[in-house]
Amino acid sequence: MIDLATMKYGRGDQDIPAVNIEDVALIFEGGGMRASYTSAVAARLLEEDISFGHVYGVSAGASNAVNYLSRDIPRTEESFTGYVSSREHIGWHRLLTGRYFFDGPWIYEGAATRYAGTDDAMEFDWDMFCANPADVHIEAFDVESGDTVRWTKADMVDCADMMRKVRASSSLPGFMEPTVIEGRTYMDGGLSDNWGISLMPAIDDGFDRFFIVRSQPKGYRKKKANPLLTRLIASSLKDAPLVLEQIKRRSLGYNLLCDKIEELERIGSAYVFYPDEMHVSNHTTDIGALRASLAAGTEQAKREADEWKEWLGL
Repeated sequence: MIDLATMKYGRGDQDIPAVNIEDVALIFEGGGMRASYTSAVAARLLEEDISFGHVYGVSAGASNAVNYLSRDIPRTEESFTGYVSSREHIGWHRLLTGRYFFDGPWIYEGAATRYAGTDDAMEFDWDMFCANPADVHIEAFDVESGDTVRWTKADMVDCADMMRKVRASSSLPGFMEPTVIEGRTYMDGGLSDNWGISLMPAIDDGFDRFFIVRSQPKGYRKKKANPLLTRLIASSLKDAPLVLEQIKRRSLGYNLLCDKIEELERIGSAYVFYPDEMHVSNHTTDIGALRASLAAGTEQAKREADEWKEWLGL
């Protein structure tokens, strides 16, 4: 049992954080390895002691969300750069041998065990995550039913279980194997009717102000699914027709959501962080490109931090 009154947590022997933003939802968009850029926003929020009480994330945004609750700046910054050099577990060569591009169990649950009890930057601070009074909301797509499943901290029984659910939210069709939890099969939360940005769940939770971290530049809209890519993915999803249906629907749903976000921004109900530029894709594995992406995100986040605090009333 953790004694919340006396214990300290995290790197640097941190005190339990006090939430200072209760009336604004923090929302991280997904985007695969594009989160190398937006992870810098999570790190900067921590550096500025901006502590949201409710954090939403889907796919790669789910990793940003749980890292933010762990208050671990080194891990937050390393999560999309620190493991990509492992040729055994990541890369196109894996597809040529009948495996998935990303070795999901190694990246997610494996990190919960291979770094446990170490000082490695990738060790997840589960104690701080639990002690942090903020809650987290992540999502995945149920392959068989087509439903969106939502998990909060109350649904995460230990670090490995939390990591498995983050993996489920991040299981990009064709690139990562589906995630099975208690007999249900899940794929990327970006396939849900929230299209990778959990704005509507935050509205349903009663919020009317939103700090939204996008992983695409302002004005970006998705094109219709590439027919060739869709066919390639379809070859691995013959038993998952609802996934294919969502892939075909995604550009329309996502673009309408972008319209909604821009309207909220226009009326002052949302602060939206947009990357100045985005030079990596959702499956980039070049370590130099990813570190450059992190550096660019770090520079932009530093430049905008005062504006964030002004909008949040800090």
